[in-house]
Amino acid sequence: MKTLLLNPPSFEGFDGGASARYQATREVRSFWYPVWLAYPAGLIKDSRLLDGPAQGVSPEETIKISRDYEFVVIFTSTAGFKNDAKLAEGMKANKPTIKIAMVGPHVTVQTEESLKACGALDFVCRREFDYSVAEFAWGHKLETIAGISYRKDGTIVHNPDRPAIEDLDALPFATEIYARDLDYKKYNIPYLLHPYVSFYASRGCPALCTFCLWPQTMSGHPWRTRSAANLVAEVKGVREKFPEAKEIFFDDDTFPWAKAHVLEVCEALKPLKITWSCNARVHTDLETLQAMKDAGCRLMVVGFESGDDTILKNIKKGATTEQAIAFMKDVKKVGIIVHGDFQIGLPGETPETIEKTIEFAKLLDPQTIQVSMSHPYPGTEFDSYVRKHGYLNSDEMTDELGHQLPSIQYPGLDRRYMVEMVERFYDRFYFRPKVIFRFLRVMATDSHERARLLEEARDYFATRAKRHRFARAEEVSA
Repeated sequence: MKTLLLNPPSFEGFDGGASARYQATREVRSFWYPVWLAYPAGLIKDSRLLDGPAQGVSPEETIKISRDYEFVVIFTSTAGFKNDAKLAEGMKANKPTIKIAMVGPHVTVQTEESLKACGALDFVCRREFDYSVAEFAWGHKLETIAGISYRKDGTIVHNPDRPAIEDLDALPFATEIYARDLDYKKYNIPYLLHPYVSFYASRGCPALCTFCLWPQTMSGHPWRTRSAANLVAEVKGVREKFPEAKEIFFDDDTFPWAKAHVLEVCEALKPLKITWSCNARVHTDLETLQAMKDAGCRLMVVGFESGDDTILKNIKKGATTEQAIAFMKDVKKVGIIVHGDFQIGLPGETPETIEKTIEFAKLLDPQTIQVSMSHPYPGTEFDSYVRKHGYLNSDEMTDELGHQLPSIQYPGLDRRYMVEMVERFYDRFYFRPKVIFRFLRVMATDSHERARLLEEARDYFATRAKRHRFARAEEVSA
């Protein structure tokens, strides 16, 4: 079947599906590659991968494009589901014979609710969907496809689960689909060099963090890896297909998990003399860090989350603040830079623990940071926790433009205060002389980065003003 694989235009500038772990319109315009959709796109002969938000395609244009296809696969999210359902209904109205499936964490967790909420859906896929949608496009009957749910005779049928993919080397290269269907220069992440290209070297994460969406809903906890030879082959292809790319990002849940495998991969990457970055945890030891640096690793994205050890224990982070401090010393010793992720609103949060986390971030002093309001995504232990204790204040995760809103409220810690503290966190981290000097040095030596930083600053201050309006409105309503 002629198939359209769609990262939908849920909101303008929305980075909410098909790879993004933070499903919202961000403070700074950012787009991750729709890597989850690229794999089945490579398995289906007559396919196209369309990334609405990053490529600037409107809902109206998307509906027109869909008329040329027999089958559409929509990667949806909790934040964007309502808009995505309307889009699916518009496609069906425009071409009644078209078949439509939804994939992603939201329909994995809320399978029956999704099918009932959107009559335009022919089926939904649970968890990894690469072969599920490919088999339908190849002509397999619904009742024979593992891992899907659909309507039959007025009831919803759940086919048996599909086992997680073990042989990742058998999958096509995501980057070949990017080269065919996407403009790679439209993808931007503030802490990565631009332009960049990202894909997976592994799937799954053995860590048990209660808030993390992907291992609990899509990729699972068992860690599955590609062979070093398979990974090197794709990296070599990136050089040919994306000649101006300055960096590769391995978008795995966590790249350096098993030391022996990581050392093997680094040994294979080293002769290529490429620049790359990845997600990592604070457990990575000095020997592994040095091997990564020698193989071209420039930056790691690390989830520190909180500066309070009780909170880290509450969320099953499996790490301590002491480990984080030691890790940062080793990282700086080998010369890899770090983008640090922190949250406000995890279980056990108080005004005092927020203060500890801000000071902790300043002590660690990563190159850049992201501060998020904690979100209890459906299907996570965190979501179960806040619902059980009555801390869920609202089911609305974003505003009408897709910007993140706080959906939880704890005794003594209201939504307005959390929004305000996100901004104070950024202020106290970035408005320090040594951090300002870092950015001035970059702007003075790199005209491309100077222009990008100025654009990002405009985006950030626009979002900041919106948050201030929200906080004032909450104060008035209180």
